[in-house]
Amino acid sequence: MTKTGNKYLRYYLVEAASSFRVHNEEYKRFYQRKYNEVPKHQHKRALVLTAPKFVRLVHSMLRSSQSFL
Repeated sequence: MTKTGNKYLRYYLVEAASSFRVHNEEYKRFYQRKYNEVPKHQHKRALVLTAPKFVRLVHSMLRSSQSFL
């Protein structure tokens, strides 16, 4: 995610991805893999890398009018 655009939207997307990773096994594994890749700032980096994956999921669900349940 780039730092251009609305900083509040970026913050809330990262927070949503953080909450989603707790409840979704696939996102939990993705987060853990990214967490283990770097030695410093692991949590923040893993969250920021998980957020675009979450945004792609939401975007595709909105485009196809699909429910997550």
